[in-house]
Amino acid sequence: MLAAQNEAQARTAGSGYVFKAAGTASGPGGAAIEQAQTGALPLSLDDAISLGLDRNVRLKYDRANLRAVKGYNLGVVAAITPNLKFDAQSSAQEINLAAMGFKPALFANFAKSGLIPAGFNIPTIVKVNTTQAQVNLDQVLFNLPDYEVYRGTKNETAVVELTNLNDRGDVVQTVATDYLLILADKANLTNTLAQEKAAETLLGQAQAKQDAGVGVHIDTLRAKVQYQQRQQDVEQARGQLAKDTIQLARVCGLPAGQALDLTDTAPFAQLAEMDLDTAKATAYEHRKDLLSLDQQMQLAARLLKAVKFQRLPTLAVNGYYGIIGLTTGPYHGNFVAEGTLKVPVFREAGQRGEEQTIDAQLTQLRQREDDLRVQVDAQIRSAMLDVTAAQELVRVGQSSVQLAQQELSDETDRFKAGVDDDLPVVDAEASVASAEAQLVQSLYQFNVAKLTLARATGVVETRYRTYLGK
Repeated sequence: MLAAQNEAQARTAGSGYVFKAAGTASGPGGAAIEQAQTGALPLSLDDAISLGLDRNVRLKYDRANLRAVKGYNLGVVAAITPNLKFDAQSSAQEINLAAMGFKPALFANFAKSGLIPAGFNIPTIVKVNTTQAQVNLDQVLFNLPDYEVYRGTKNETAVVELTNLNDRGDVVQTVATDYLLILADKANLTNTLAQEKAAETLLGQAQAKQDAGVGVHIDTLRAKVQYQQRQQDVEQARGQLAKDTIQLARVCGLPAGQALDLTDTAPFAQLAEMDLDTAKATAYEHRKDLLSLDQQMQLAARLLKAVKFQRLPTLAVNGYYGIIGLTTGPYHGNFVAEGTLKVPVFREAGQRGEEQTIDAQLTQLRQREDDLRVQVDAQIRSAMLDVTAAQELVRVGQSSVQLAQQELSDETDRFKAGVDDDLPVVDAEASVASAEAQLVQSLYQFNVAKLTLARATGVVETRYRTYLGK
């Protein structure tokens, strides 16, 4: 299961898009800050997701945490594997025997007592050169608690990896949502520019009629107010586009001042029919938070067994074999071999306390899993309702835009023909602007709802293109 998830993680790397900063500058404390490229950076949705997966700060922290856990697990492995090392040393010593109490008068007393031959002379300064080498072994033969902890390291690594995959899904959803938001902002800006141009044309026509004596001042004044309103709408749309672009750059790990040129367009595609049971089965199989809870429960179960196994004795062996002698020879072998058997006594109270603590944690994890399954069910149901509602809003919005545009065309013709004043035209322009804004918002909501459904089923990082219809 985990191998398949890691393979899926590798596939979500997008196009491998690499951003090359224009340079770096020193920030507070001497920190290097990337500088934006000159000109707009062309960016597709796949490119944006690839950058987010590679440069997002949250994922960088996850990768560092994963390395730390793997390092800790290596320490656990080292505790249960044989500790074998080789030592060798050579030393030259010069010993002052007189300083240690072996003076000539002492040797004379030994000679008188017959302990050493008469006339035997021992130098008070002795030089000794020795060399030794040995192989040391330290190995635990039987320690079930350590073995269970070692088995638990695999679950702990899986938890961190699944957390990383879960965060990758969050990043994919966030990047895609921000990307779609900018596309909606651009469409809204295009619509407001078109409305501004139409209002400017209407103002020119009203002014021309007034100048020719066939129009009234109120029509010109009304057209001027409408034109200025459209100018304000354009500035607001530009400001919103700029702010949302900064947000996308931040999520992708790009400099905040980097200009972006989004090369994709807002997709609109019907989502294939998906029944609730299929969606829930997909979520239970792919949701990383659910899989992480399962690994956490397995880890807690192994720790509980490790505590219970602390009642059992442990057996270890250690020793060494080597040679030692004068540097110039001869050498002789030496060794030590010993076994250690430890039997725990009077630790029952502490062990029971540890068991109760871990058992309580295991119960909490089971409760969290049950609650999360209910939450997944609710999230999928809610996302499906949002998709259905947003899809209907898009259909109605498309029809509303067509009707509003037809109404504007008719009222404009009536105004040009002098049949009516420009008030109906102004109202029709407002209707078109409102209908187009609603359509853009509905299309954005529809795509976001599909992304939310993909996230609820746990497949957004691998199937976002399918759900968006790209």
